[in-house]
Amino acid sequence: MSVETQKETLGFQTEVKQLLHLMIHSLYSNKEIFLRELISNASDAVDKLRFEALSKPELLEGGAELKIRVSFDKDAGTVTLEDNGIGMSREDVIAHLGTIAKSGTADFMKNLTGDQKKDSHLIGQFGVGFYSAFIVADKVDVFSRRAGLSAAEGVHWSSKGEGEFEVATVEKAERGTRIVLHLKKDETEFADGWRLRNVIKKYSDHIALPIELPKQVEAAEGEEKPAEVWETVNRASALWTRPRTEIKDEEYQEFYKHIGHDFENPLAWSHNKVEGKLEYNSLLYVPARAPFDLYQREAPRGLKLYVQRVFIMDQAESFLPLYLRFIKGVVDSNDLSLNVSREILQKDPIIDSMKSALTKRVLDMLEKLAKNEPEQYKGFWKNFGQVMKEGPAEDFANKEKIAGLLRFASTHDDSGEQSVSLADYLARAKEGQDKIYFLTGESYAQVKNSPHLEVFRKKGIEVLLLTDRIDEWLMSYLSDFDGKQFVDVARGDLDLGKLDSEEDKKAQEEVAKEKEGLVERLKGALGDAVSEVRVSHRLTDSPAILAIGEQDLGLQMRQILEASGQKVPDSKPIFEFNPSHPLIEKLDNEQSEDRFADFSHILFDQAALAAGDSLKDPAAYVRRLNKLLVELSA
Repeated sequence: MSVETQKETLGFQTEVKQLLHLMIHSLYSNKEIFLRELISNASDAVDKLRFEALSKPELLEGGAELKIRVSFDKDAGTVTLEDNGIGMSREDVIAHLGTIAKSGTADFMKNLTGDQKKDSHLIGQFGVGFYSAFIVADKVDVFSRRAGLSAAEGVHWSSKGEGEFEVATVEKAERGTRIVLHLKKDETEFADGWRLRNVIKKYSDHIALPIELPKQVEAAEGEEKPAEVWETVNRASALWTRPRTEIKDEEYQEFYKHIGHDFENPLAWSHNKVEGKLEYNSLLYVPARAPFDLYQREAPRGLKLYVQRVFIMDQAESFLPLYLRFIKGVVDSNDLSLNVSREILQKDPIIDSMKSALTKRVLDMLEKLAKNEPEQYKGFWKNFGQVMKEGPAEDFANKEKIAGLLRFASTHDDSGEQSVSLADYLARAKEGQDKIYFLTGESYAQVKNSPHLEVFRKKGIEVLLLTDRIDEWLMSYLSDFDGKQFVDVARGDLDLGKLDSEEDKKAQEEVAKEKEGLVERLKGALGDAVSEVRVSHRLTDSPAILAIGEQDLGLQMRQILEASGQKVPDSKPIFEFNPSHPLIEKLDNEQSEDRFADFSHILFDQAALAAGDSLKDPAAYVRRLNKLLVELSA
C-alpha cells in the first residue's frame, strides 16, 4: 500500500448529508441500481478522456484500450469498480464527491418531505450517481489520478457516509478511478460473479465500451492459483448505431436512464438514422417528469454529441430550440469534424439543418404520443406544457405544429383541466363560427365566472380559458390556427360575425342609439378612468364589464412587466354596460349627479374586480359603497 500524505478530514455539503441519510436508510427496494450508477459515471469518465485525447494524445499514457472492470472479494465483502478514464485530481475529488454540483439542488432539498416513499421518488427524479454506493456499502474508498498528472499525484477519498470524508495524496501508477465498496453485512450477495454479471447485463448492456468481470479458470499445473483472466460481459456497442429491429424496449429504457440520470422510464423515444446529403444517428427521449431546473432557461441543457462514435460534448444545446430543453438523447454525426467546438456549433450550416430535422422529429414524436396515448400525453402536458407554450414565439417555422400540441381548459367542461386541443375545439365549433374565442385571467375560478362569457354561454359557444402567466404572451404570437383567427373575448369591440343574427345586430344598433344620453353621462362621471364608454353586447346577467383596447396590454402582461421592473405603457379600459340590467336602469333614472357619479364608480370598480384587477383606490370604493348602503337603509 502506498504511503498517504497531505491527509485531511472535510465535511460534506449540507445537501449531501441529507441525501446520504436517505440513502443509508435504504430508500430503494431495488438496491442493485448502485452498480448501474457507478458504471454510468465510469462510462462518462472514459468518454471525457477520449475527447480530451483528440487534442492531447499524451493523456492516453500509452494505454488506448479503454474499459471498465468490476471485481469482487467474497471473503473481504467488497466490490471494486475500476475505469481507465479521465480520472480526478485532489481538487476534482473534493468538488465532485463532497458536493452536489447540479442546478436545481436547492429546489430538490426544499421538496424533501421526510416521507421515505415520497422522498425516494424525488431522489429518483434528481439522480444520485456516486452517492448510490451507500445504498449497499457502509464504507467507500475511491482511488483516482487524473490523466496527465504524475503517479505521485494520486488521491484517496474515503467515507463511511456520515458527516465527513477523508482525502489524502497517494501514489497511483495508472490513470483513472478505482472505487472499493465495503458491503454492509446484509448486502454481501453482491460479492458474487453471477449476481454482478446479471446486474450488468440488465442495466448496462448498452454501454459502448467493454465492461469486464474476472473469468473463472482453473490453475495451470504447478500454479498455486490461476492467472487472472477477464471477460467482457456487455454487448459493448453504441446502442444508437444498432438497427431498431435489434433493440428491445427495455434496452432503450435503460439507455435513457444512463444518459438522463433518471430512475423512471421515458414517456416516448425516437430512434432514427439519416443517410444521404447529411449522415447522422439520433436517439431522442421524452422524460416522464420535469427536472427541477426546467424553468431556469440558463441551466445546462442539450443532447450528448458524438462524432463518429467519439464523445464530443455532454450538453450540446445547438441541436434543439430552447422550448424543447427537456428532451434527452444522443446525436452522432459523420459530417462534423472531431475537433468541433461550441463556437463552430453555433455557426455551422450543417448544425442548422440537423436542428431543423431533430426539432421536427421531436414534434412528430409528441404528436404520436398525443394521438395514441392521450392519458400519457396529459401527464406530459402537466409537466412540460408551460415550456411548450414558449414554442410559437421561438420557432416560427413550426408554429402551426406546436399550436396543435397545446392544451387548454375551456367552457366545454368544468374540470379546469388543460385537456382541450385546438382540433377538439374546432370540431365542436358552431356552424358559421370562423373564430377561436379565448379569455385570459389569473385563475380558473376567475375566468370561468367572468362576465365576458355571458353571451357565449347564452349562445352555446365554447371559449378557451387561459390562466398560466405565459398565456397572454403566447397568444400575442398565435394569430390563427387551421385558418381560424384567435379572438380575445375581453378585447376590443366583440363581433360574433355569423353567430349573431341580423335581428340581433339590428336590436344592438337600436339600443346603442337609445342609450346615447347615458353613455355621455357615464363618460362625464368616469372621466380619465376610461378610454371609452359603450353599450355592451357581451352581457346577459352582469351590469358592467371592462374591455381592453385592441392594442393595449392585458392584465397578465402588465403584471409580468411590473414584476420585472419594466415600465408599463399607459392604457385605460373601455367601460361597457348592460342596458337591460336593473342597476343600469336605476342609474339611468338617477337625478342626482353626485349619486350618479358615486354609483358609476362603484360599477367601474366592481367590473375591475371581476376582471381580476386590483383597485387603484380601494378606500374610495369602500367609502362610496358604504355611503350608498346608508342611503338605501335610511
